[in-house]
Amino acid sequence: MVEDFLLDFAGQNAVWIALAVFLVLCVLLGVRIVPQSQKFVVERFGRLHSVLGPGINLIVPFLDKVAHRISILERQLPNASQDAITSDNVLVQVETSVFYRILEPEKTVYRIRDVDGAISTTVAGIVRAEIGKMELDEVQSNRNQLIAEIKKLVESAVDDWGIEVTRAEILDVNLDQATRDAMLQQLNAERARRAQVTEAEGQKRSVELNADAELYAAEQSAKARRIQAEAEAYATEIVAKAIRENGIEAAQYNVALKQVEALGAVAQGQGNQTVVLPSDAVDSFADAFKMLFGRKSQ
Repeated sequence: MVEDFLLDFAGQNAVWIALAVFLVLCVLLGVRIVPQSQKFVVERFGRLHSVLGPGINLIVPFLDKVAHRISILERQLPNASQDAITSDNVLVQVETSVFYRILEPEKTVYRIRDVDGAISTTVAGIVRAEIGKMELDEVQSNRNQLIAEIKKLVESAVDDWGIEVTRAEILDVNLDQATRDAMLQQLNAERARRAQVTEAEGQKRSVELNADAELYAAEQSAKARRIQAEAEAYATEIVAKAIRENGIEAAQYNVALKQVEALGAVAQGQGNQTVVLPSDAVDSFADAFKMLFGRKSQ
């Protein structure tokens, strides 16, 4: 009896132990903790069943299986170089870099095998096509516009793969040595042309300034002559007015004053001088002084 009891007890314990092991195994297989940087693709009987996001997730043990663990961190493709020909038939070597991340892993794992290779091939084709539409000068000067267009086209091409292209960069555009030499000659010629244009503009400006200075001097001279003429005209007008008002006496007075001024100028000459007076000079002086003092008394 004791042996039978022990056997029954051992059998019951084995069942409980097996049940406990089964429960532990179910918990281990049914609970999945997904890191923040990953997503899990779950298959059931070989078909896509669900995608597990970050955190604690439950699946059906023995039926569901985590088939793929996909990182959703941003990735950078290795820098790639490809040859392209511009619309003006210049061969260039373009170095590109692409950043992307997987948003829908269920599309990525079931639609494309080599993600990096597929994106690299797509980028190379798009870069060649876009550069073929532009001349070399446009490629150099409109690089930002070219990068934006390439990024948009790459995003459209990889959309079916559940991928987001975050950045697309053109790191460098290299030319062969012959093209570099030709561009250097063109640059030197353009610099020489600009120097000649600058010198010609400076000479033109100098001529314009000289002409302005001469015009200003002529205007000022004309203005001075006009003022002098106006002064002489005003003096003449005053004399004429005096003659009209006072008759012959004013004229004789003015003539006498002119004679006195002329004799004074002759007397101021250097050396011994002999002054010859006309016969009526004394009478003229007397008349002038008479008229002068007569006006003062009035």
